[in-house]
Amino acid sequence: MKLFYVRVSTEEQNEERQIKSAKELGVEEEYIFIDKQSGKNADRKELNRLLEFCRKGDIVYTESISRIARNTKDLLNIVEKLNQKQVDFVSLKESIDTSTPQGKFMLTVFGAMAELERENILQRQKEGIAIGKLNGVYKGRKPKEIDRVKFDKMCAEWRKGERTAKSIQREFEITQTTFYKWIKKWGL
Repeated sequence: MKLFYVRVSTEEQNEERQIKSAKELGVEEEYIFIDKQSGKNADRKELNRLLEFCRKGDIVYTESISRIARNTKDLLNIVEKLNQKQVDFVSLKESIDTSTPQGKFMLTVFGAMAELERENILQRQKEGIAIGKLNGVYKGRKPKEIDRVKFDKMCAEWRKGERTAKSIQREFEITQTTFYKWIKKWGL
């Protein structure tokens, strides 16, 4: 059976080009697995569902290796899981087919190249931000404005066990890290 994995990094990005590739291969719509999240880690709902669903003799297609994994380690782990189930992997853009020894070799090479490119992008981004900061152009994200009185009151309730930290985080739409940073910063 042909299965196809599609991933875009955000809800705003369009996955139609990848879905078109799947349909051109004759993959039925119910066998197209779509994630709309970053590929920086391999714990993705639809990827996990695909890995659970595939069976011996299936072929998992993807538009490019960067869609299924962002680093060599994750890529090789995913392919190893497929190999253990006797499922082949094909990346269309790179013409990689793990049913051949050459395909397995090329997968490793392209995986390393994709990881290098990702690291280069992050390095250029850091350098650009540093230059922007020196020039006074980049100042980072503006601090979130909140009702401090309400926050302090809710934290007092949290300390008494009348409220959970999660409920405060939801109320202010902040992460756990931000919550505890504010607690420390304001001595709450």
